[in-house]
Amino acid sequence: MISAVNIALSYGKRIIFKDVNIKFTPGNCYGLIGANGSGKSTFLKILAGEKEADKGEIVVGPKERIAMLRQDHFAFDEETVFDTVVMGHKQLYALMHEREALYAKAELSEADGIRAGDIEAEFAEMNGYEVESEAAVLLKGLGIPEEFREKKMKELEGGDKVRVLLAQALFGNPDILLLDEPTNHLDLKSITWLEDFLFRFQNTVIIVSHDRHFLNQSCTHIADIDFGEIRVYVGNYDFWYQASQLFFKQKQDDNKKTAAKAKELTDFIQRFSSNASKAKQATSRKKLLDKLTIEDMPASSRKYPFVVFKPERPCGDIILEVTGLGKEIDGVTVLNDFDLTVHKEDKIAFIGLNSVAKTTLFEILTEAMTPDRGTFRWGITMSTAYFPKENSSFFEKDITLVDWLSQYTPPSEGESFARGFLGKMLFSGEEALKKTSVLSGGERVRCMLSRMMLTGANALILDEPTNHLDLESITALNNGLIAFPEVILFASHDHQMVASTANRIIEILPGGIIDKRMPFDDYLEDAEVMALRESLCNGEVALSL
Repeated sequence: MISAVNIALSYGKRIIFKDVNIKFTPGNCYGLIGANGSGKSTFLKILAGEKEADKGEIVVGPKERIAMLRQDHFAFDEETVFDTVVMGHKQLYALMHEREALYAKAELSEADGIRAGDIEAEFAEMNGYEVESEAAVLLKGLGIPEEFREKKMKELEGGDKVRVLLAQALFGNPDILLLDEPTNHLDLKSITWLEDFLFRFQNTVIIVSHDRHFLNQSCTHIADIDFGEIRVYVGNYDFWYQASQLFFKQKQDDNKKTAAKAKELTDFIQRFSSNASKAKQATSRKKLLDKLTIEDMPASSRKYPFVVFKPERPCGDIILEVTGLGKEIDGVTVLNDFDLTVHKEDKIAFIGLNSVAKTTLFEILTEAMTPDRGTFRWGITMSTAYFPKENSSFFEKDITLVDWLSQYTPPSEGESFARGFLGKMLFSGEEALKKTSVLSGGERVRCMLSRMMLTGANALILDEPTNHLDLESITALNNGLIAFPEVILFASHDHQMVASTANRIIEILPGGIIDKRMPFDDYLEDAEVMALRESLCNGEVALSL
């Protein structure tokens, strides 16, 4: 168990937490959510003892061990993969090395013998004899090959480093497990393994994640950071979303009813206060009016952008025809004899390990890249809007957001139109005059989505649009795509976005493609798909968004 008692934290005049009291109990998995900048990662660091609050204390059960997913990917560069994992349990790691050093001696003294007995007892109590097998299971589950075990961490790619650091946090059955964005750089197979691991985990887990499906699959509770406090809801992310929306709607409805009643009483008082026969009734109503209170709605830090794509015209009969498309990049074949026919109302999710293939396809279809062979043809009714994975070329000019968006607004519209549009995308007031050079990754994404919305296109092409977005913006984008009535081609690591948006799945594999018109969750469970995937991967099943 771990508790926060009267925790307060401020940066200057900005209050992050004010008198937070919360208890996290064993057997539960808590999803810690909140808007960007609300203090999620900071609160995890306070719980882990890596950061001090201005006030209050963190109380941990006696002898309970806290493990936290490390964000410093270079901290263990000189260590082997195996040692890095075991270092997740510092006490066991130190004992293991003391044990090795003791038994390396040519001859043991009497004191050494006594110490060896103590070490063996402690080692057994900490499951030291299971170190190698436990580390191997964790690494295998997270997709790290066995031959990597003795490699130095500095020899690994960034994504593999993150997986090893996650194995480090999970190692040794910690009493309290703190995970900050654990699904970053994980493929779907590894995410599913982690969900199963957490389902079986009997101790306390606290997770910060932007992956709604992962929160839904893993969490028993949601701890919501807002209004400078943390409120706990029983249930997963979807339950929290519905409950919180219902809570605020009830507040708004109650206030509306109170305001209507107050107006009715005020009108009566004004009409009859000078009428002697109605004076008593007017006085009575004045007393009722004085008792009515309209509760102030607290200002939430959680903001949802307005994401709505409106096509200027519906699609015709011919949407897109692709024949024999091929492309090599740096001598490597990325696309080979790729065929595709897109139909009306298709919402196609492109999945697979090869992100370069997906990006290359989108770049070719938007004429940002030329294919080496093959052809493609859009129907004459079609217009496209493209969200590229890499957007830096769109922000090379250091101009204000108003000037930036004005490049894409209709000629008949002026600055007020651009300002109004930016306001709906959470750039209100002075925010609209920010220079493009100081925008964060999430702010750039919101700008690119604004640009797309202004096109009126009837075919949307999106390459990993949720990168850098907070949960609120992801939800708004997801809802916008669900509501879009025409064609969408997209690639995303967000399971819920794929599951709720796509009606057709195309998986790009080393030996070819799988193209199925079915919901994503059905696709993942389909026996025919599983067999075909294994065949196309030459016996090595690759499963990833």
